[in-house]
Amino acid sequence: MKTGHTLITGVGRRAGLHLARSFLTRGMGVVGTYRQQHPALAELKALGAELHRCDFTNPEDITNLVSIVRNQHASLRGIIHNASLWLSDDCELPPHELIDTLFRVHVTAPYQINNTLSPLLLQHAGDYADIIHIGDYVTARGSKKHMAYAASKAAQDNLTLSFAQKLAPKVKVNSIAPALLAFHDSDPEDYRTKALSKSLLGKEGGLEELEHTVQYLFNSGYITGRVLALDGGRHLR
Repeated sequence: MKTGHTLITGVGRRAGLHLARSFLTRGMGVVGTYRQQHPALAELKALGAELHRCDFTNPEDITNLVSIVRNQHASLRGIIHNASLWLSDDCELPPHELIDTLFRVHVTAPYQINNTLSPLLLQHAGDYADIIHIGDYVTARGSKKHMAYAASKAAQDNLTLSFAQKLAPKVKVNSIAPALLAFHDSDPEDYRTKALSKSLLGKEGGLEELEHTVQYLFNSGYITGRVLALDGGRHLR
C-alpha cells in the first residue's frame, strides 16, 4: 500500500484524534480539520499534521478547505469523514434548524468534499484510494430521541452507495457504523452498566477497533459500497 496524505475531519479529540495520531506515527501524512481548538492539536502538529479550522455548518468554510487542499496537494490517499454532531431532538435548536445543521455536517459537507476532491483520490499512485464515512449503528434501526441525527447519518450511508458507484474502480467508498466505542469520562456508572448490557460482548469496543477497521478497509482490494457494523453484537440483543 503506497502511502500519501489522508484528509481526516474532526481530529481535535476522541476518534478523530486517535486516527490522526495512528496515521502519523506510521508515517502516513494527515490533513486534519477541527472546529474548535483542543490541546491535542499541538501534538498532531508536532507529529507533522497539516491542520485547518473548518466549521462544517458553514458552507464558506468547506469551500475554503477544499480550495486549500487542492492547491497544496496533487493527490490524496484517502478521505475519512469523522466530523460529527451528536444532538438530540429535545435540544435548544428549533426542529428545522436542528435537522438542517445535522444534514450540513453529515451530508452536505461530505458530499461537497467528495465531489471536489475526488480528482485527487483518482491521482493517488497506489492501486486504490479510499473514502470512509464514520456513521452510527442507529441508521439501521432509527432513534426516537435522536431522529434528526439518525436520519442525517442514514443519508450519509446512502452517499457511500452512490460514491462507490461513481468512483469505482479506483476509489473504494465504505461506511463504518460503530456503537459504544468509548465512554466519556463524565458518564455515570448506571449509564455505563445499562449501555454495556445492550451488546452481546458487553464491553466498550475501544478506539483501537475503529483504527483497525479503517486500516482493514484501506488494505482491502475488494470491499466497496458497504456499511461495516462495529457494535459488539448489539443488533442481536
